[in-house]
Amino acid sequence: MTAPPIAAASPATAHPALSPKALVFRYSLFAVIATLANLGAQRLVLAGGEDAARFILAVLAGTAAGLVVKYALDKRWIFFDRATGLRAHGRRFSLYTLMGVFTTAIFWATETAFWVIWQTHLAREAGAVLGLAVGYWVKYRLDRRFVFTRPGP
Repeated sequence: MTAPPIAAASPATAHPALSPKALVFRYSLFAVIATLANLGAQRLVLAGGEDAARFILAVLAGTAAGLVVKYALDKRWIFFDRATGLRAHGRRFSLYTLMGVFTTAIFWATETAFWVIWQTHLAREAGAVLGLAVGYWVKYRLDRRFVFTRPGP
C-alpha cells in the first residue's frame, strides 16, 4: 500500500484529497482517543490517592499520554507527514509540543477550575473534556500553520 501524496500547496490545507468533513471527523476522533488516553492516565495516578500533589501528577501524566497519542495520530493521518528519523521527529515533536503549551494552559485551567468549584471527579473530567475540546481546536490551527508546513525533515 502506498502512502497518499503530501500536500505541498499550502499549510492551510492538511491534504488535498481529505474533504473538510473527513478532516473534522478524523481530527475529532483522534481528539477523543487522546482525551481518553489523558483521562485514563489521570485515573491510574489518582487511584493511588487524591491529595493536591497527586492531582498535579495526574494532570501531568495525562497530558503526556494525550500528547504522544495525538502527535502520532495527527502526524500520520491528519497532516500525512511521512518524515522519519530522529531529526525529523525531534523537530516536529518539539514544535508540536511548543504549540501545545498555550492550548495545554486552556485545558489545565478549565479542568482545575471545575475541580476547585465542584470538588467532584465528574466535574473535573467535564472540565477536562471542555478544556481539551477548545484546546484541540486552537491546536489544529497552530499545527497546520507552524508544525506540519512541508514534507520531510
